[in-house]
Formats: sequence, structure tokens, C-alpha cells
Amino acid sequence: MIIAIDGPAASGKGTLGKRLAHHYGYRHLDTGVIYRAVAYALLEAGSDLSDEKLAVAAAMELDPEKFGNPVLKTQKVGDAASVVSAIPKVREVLINFQRQFAADPPGAVLDGRDIGTVICPDADVKIFVVADPHVRARRRTLEALARGEAADEAAVLADILKRDERDQNRATAPLKAAPDAYLLDNSQLDIESGVRAAIDIVEAVRAGRPRD
Repeated sequence: MIIAIDGPAASGKGTLGKRLAHHYGYRHLDTGVIYRAVAYALLEAGSDLSDEKLAVAAAMELDPEKFGNPVLKTQKVGDAASVVSAIPKVREVLINFQRQFAADPPGAVLDGRDIGTVICPDADVKIFVVADPHVRARRRTLEALARGEAADEAAVLADILKRDERDQNRATAPLKAAPDAYLLDNSQLDIESGVRAAIDIVEAVRAGRPRD
């Protein structure tokens, strides 16, 4: 089974993905990390984020062993990843990796911004996770503070709104829910409640129950 989880950043989809994968014994891939790794490579080299040639080269040289680097979770790298991910040829390089990951047994949970629409349009279950921008800004601010970073919640909110607009309106793989995706709003849900809601969606699909 392939479970596709999409939605804007800080909506909680990453945690849902990990927990769902653990629950079902599947493998998990946070596809945003792939783009963050490319962006980080460019930032480290002092390169222009919009330089297609360099971005593609970085994408082809990715080392999955480095995906756990905590610096990839920082806001600076996340913002850079949004720019890099809009480069069509970078997406072409990385799309096969993601699809192969999804196809390998026993099953996989992938979360990102275009899993159900582009990467795995035939996924068994598609969940589009959303949360109020103010809630997302608060979550991201707390995450940054927990890492010891300075963070201004108002600035984070402005950044979130700007990134959402850019991702929703980009020409390549814009952020949007697949027509057959289940919407999960976790603005008022804690982690446990959100995971339970996601499991309920998966179980409903597996049981062949009609959509709500």
C-alpha cells in the first residue's frame, strides 16, 4: 500500500507520516528533505538558488545518509528549498527516486506537497493535511525556539503566507489537493488525535467504506 500525505509545511503532515509508517510497518520518506538537501548544498557552496545547472548537479549527488542533518529543518533551508523545488529539471531528477521508494515493498508513506498529484497519483490513500496559518506559525516558532534559534512569530507567519502563495501558484507541481484526497484539518488536533484521524481514513479506505 502507498499512502500519500500532502499539505503545507507545519501542518503536521511530517509527524503523521512517520507515525502512520510506524503503525503499519511501512517505510517513510519526507520528500521535503530531498529538496532541502539540494538547497542546503547550494547554500553551502554559496551558489545562486535559481542556477538550474548547479541545482541539478546537487540533486544528482544527494547522499540519503545525510537526510537526518538537523540543519535541513531550519527555516532558512526550508525557504531555499521552496525556490529550488520550482526548478523543473530538479524535480525530474528526484521524481524517479521518490517513485522507486514508494514502489518497494512492503509499503510506504510519503509526505510532501505533490505526492498525491504528481509523484504517486495512483496511491491507495491520499490525505491532504491543512492547518490554520496562525497555528502553523506558532508551531514553527516553537520548533525553532526548541532548536535554540531566534524566531519571531509574526515574521514566521508572513513567511508562511508568502511561501504558500508561491507554491500554490508555481507552474510545476503546484501545491493542491488531489481530487480523490481526504482533507484532514488538524488546526485543533494534538498529535495523537491527528494520527488517529489519519489511521481512521486509511482503515476506511482499506475496508472499502464510502467517503464522508
